[in-house]
Amino acid sequence: MKIRRPSSPAALAVTAVVGSLLLSACGGVSSAAGKDGGKLEVVASFYPMEFLTRQIGGEHVKVTDLTAPGVEPHDLELTAKQVAAVQRADAVVYLKGLQPTVDKAVAQSHVKHAVDATAVSPLVDHHLDEGGEGENEAHDGEQGHEHEGATGDPHIWLDPTRYAAVARSVGAEFAEIDPANAADYQRNTDDLVARLTSLDGEFKEGLANTDTRTFVTSHAAFGYLADHYGLEQVAINGVDPEAEPTPSRMAAIQRAAKENGATTVFFEALVSPKLAETVATDLGLKTAVLDPLEGIKEPDRNDYFSVMRQNLTNLRAALGAR
Repeated sequence: MKIRRPSSPAALAVTAVVGSLLLSACGGVSSAAGKDGGKLEVVASFYPMEFLTRQIGGEHVKVTDLTAPGVEPHDLELTAKQVAAVQRADAVVYLKGLQPTVDKAVAQSHVKHAVDATAVSPLVDHHLDEGGEGENEAHDGEQGHEHEGATGDPHIWLDPTRYAAVARSVGAEFAEIDPANAADYQRNTDDLVARLTSLDGEFKEGLANTDTRTFVTSHAAFGYLADHYGLEQVAINGVDPEAEPTPSRMAAIQRAAKENGATTVFFEALVSPKLAETVATDLGLKTAVLDPLEGIKEPDRNDYFSVMRQNLTNLRAALGAR
C-alpha cells in the first residue's frame, strides 16, 4: 500500500499520534478487569446511546459520551483525546451513519465490541417526495437519501420498541464482555425494556383518539414515532431544520395542514425556532416544542423518559387528543 507523506510538521504530529494510538490499541489489554477498577470502559456516541449504556451498565461501567450535553450530534468533530478513548474502549455503543467522525474512529480502532444500533433496528427512509408528502421506504442496503452522512432516518430511539431492541443488544454485548456481572446486565436490561414497554403503552393510549393525525415539524425527525402510532408527519425540511423551504414545499405544507386540520408547527429544543415561527405565522398555526432527543441540555434534570412524556403531552395538545 502506498502512503502519502504529510507535508507539514502539524500533519506529521497528527500522523504520529494516530499511529501510536493504533499501536496501543493493537497491543493493549482487551479485558475489562483492571482498566478502571474492574469497570468496563464504554464509549457512547451521543445521548440516546449514552442513556442506554448507563441504564444497562450501572455500577459496572465507566461511560464516555463523545457528544457534550446540549450539542447537536451531527456537528461533532472528535478531538485526539476522544479518538484515544475510542481506541482503548472495551466497547463502543453508536449509531452508524449519524456521525461520520465517530464511524471513522470506530473503523480505525478495530474495537472488538462495537454495538451499532442500525444493525439491530434497520433504518427506514422518511423522505420528502417532489409533491411534499412524506413517504416511507424500508432500508435493506444502500439508499439514496442521506441525513448528515446517514442512509435513512437515524431517529430510531423515538420509537420505544425499536429503542428496546437496541437495549437488548447492548445488554447482551456487556454480558459477553463481562460474564461475571451478566446477571446484573440482564436485570438492568429487563428493567429498562419494561419501562420502554410501559412508555409505549402510554403513547398508544394517549394518541388513540385525536381530532387530527397530522402534525408539522421543522424537519423529518419523527417518522418512526409517526409510523408506530399511526400519525402523519409533515416536515418542512428533510435534513436541515433551519434551511429555508422552497415555495413549492411551503405550498405542500399549507395544503397538508389545511386538509388534515393540523394546528401546530413543532420546532426542536437544540435549534432556533425562527423558521418554525415564520412558517406557523404564514399558515396561521401555533408553535410548540417536539424534542428529537438527540441531546439534552440539562441531563441532571431531564432524561429520555421525562422528555418523551413531555413530547406526548405536546402532541396530545396539538392533535386534539380526547
